[in-house]
Amino acid sequence: MCIFATLIICFFMKKVIFSLILFCCCFAVFADEPVEVMVLMKARYDRIQLSRRAELYPTRAARRDYVVGELKAFAEASQHDLMVTLKDLERQGMVSSIHSMWSANALCFKTTDAVIETLMERPDIESVTLVKRYNCIPEEVTTTEAKATYDYYIAPNLTQVNAPQVWEQGNEGQGVVIAVVDTGVNYNHADIADHLWDGGEEFPHHGYDIVNMDDDPMDDFGHGTHCAGTVCGDGTAGLRTGVAPEAILMCIKSADNEGHATPVNMVKGMEWAVEHGCDAISMSMGVAQAEVPVRELLRHTCESLLDAGVVAIVAAGNEHNLQHLCPIPLNVRVPGSCPPPYLDPDQMINPGALSCVVCVGSVDENDTVASSSSEGPVTWQDTEFGDYAYDPGIGLIRPDICAPGVMIWSLDYEDIYDYDYKSGTSQATPCVAGIVALMLHENPELTPAAICQILEETSLKLTHTKSNRTGVGRVDALAAVTAAASWDALEEYSDITDDEQEGSIERIFDLTGRIVTSDYYKLSPGIYLIQYRQGSRLQTKKVIIDR
Repeated sequence: MCIFATLIICFFMKKVIFSLILFCCCFAVFADEPVEVMVLMKARYDRIQLSRRAELYPTRAARRDYVVGELKAFAEASQHDLMVTLKDLERQGMVSSIHSMWSANALCFKTTDAVIETLMERPDIESVTLVKRYNCIPEEVTTTEAKATYDYYIAPNLTQVNAPQVWEQGNEGQGVVIAVVDTGVNYNHADIADHLWDGGEEFPHHGYDIVNMDDDPMDDFGHGTHCAGTVCGDGTAGLRTGVAPEAILMCIKSADNEGHATPVNMVKGMEWAVEHGCDAISMSMGVAQAEVPVRELLRHTCESLLDAGVVAIVAAGNEHNLQHLCPIPLNVRVPGSCPPPYLDPDQMINPGALSCVVCVGSVDENDTVASSSSEGPVTWQDTEFGDYAYDPGIGLIRPDICAPGVMIWSLDYEDIYDYDYKSGTSQATPCVAGIVALMLHENPELTPAAICQILEETSLKLTHTKSNRTGVGRVDALAAVTAAASWDALEEYSDITDDEQEGSIERIFDLTGRIVTSDYYKLSPGIYLIQYRQGSRLQTKKVIIDR
């Protein structure tokens, strides 16, 4: 098939997202080499119903297991007919490496352009997209002020966010499992070796390697080990680098030895972490200038993780100085550009649906925003989600909060008794993930929404309103943990009083974050978040309507 004929077919096939797919596949056939594609199915689980049922489970772990089980069963049922076809093609040698992704109701596999053309005619498929490798690790920021040695026992970024004051209370994040989805981790480093996730005989190296599909997520690039150290490096080799030095580290390798990854491998890494019981995800990676299908894949995954009660702390990216290549509203990497689990009052002018992502920007030791830290707003109006309109509209404010990310000392992946410094939102992100570990140790049942709200409300305010440069402000571990200890604002269902009903209800949300009718008396049975004004302060209640 010639190139021009291929492009003509693409023009007339409404399901074709990018003519590049068949263009590339055409050459792959000539080279007798299949390509990897990802398929998004049309069928979608009713998230409102899923959330309502999940709310009935008493613990985060039970909720996670229920949601994962439901979404797996739904994906298996909706993909059944397609899977039968793919398995038959696999037996014929035309398809290989089939993998189902339950969080987005998607599949990936390797095949030829002839098979792709056939699949595009199926009514149960939303899109077929070529899987590409991206440089998913934000380019490290260099600084002329960097020192080759350190002269302290506790890394300065930890003191900046008041982490040592939390340790004095006996809270070092004990028992909380943080999954670092990155380039892997050198799990032999002295500062993390004694508090790694126990994977038993099946996963003896404390996690999984998505890239090579084996049980050894050893870091061969350095980025993941450095990030892991900021989460939980305990100082055994001389320098305490971890915000939560006794948190349990789960190691996931989704990027290769050059920092490259596919969106599919990022999703696989997040799914693996959730399936194996992580409490939160730290992800200092993302796709810049992502195509619509890639953004949709990752957002579906992040919405599913929210439904499962798992929060993801994600880097905004280091592209602020590259506006000519990554202009607003595409300056923030995906999934950092996905919505948060809690909408700040400043976002309420232009609200939309929610996901599990707490997006993190970077500041220096003086709480001045790093010049490279990616800037919002972002928009999802050009995707199937159609929310957070921009121009007109304020879009979605990104990031949510910021943390120290300039000249950060952490673990060296090549020497298990040494340290190295790096800069960027990649270094700010695990700092926040470490604070989340401290919060969850203090209050194990905090929801992603509660975590996000506490982080925002206890941050050191750097602007009067939530900003597209620094979010609400720079995180404060002590203030966040103190708030988490007494947090019960949305844990118990409560009724709306007559005074609260009379003219003070501002908005009513379903459990996916979408605004519903503002008339309390017209609500159908279900669980809702009622936002009302009490004096000058906005309050929120979780309400069950069973009339």
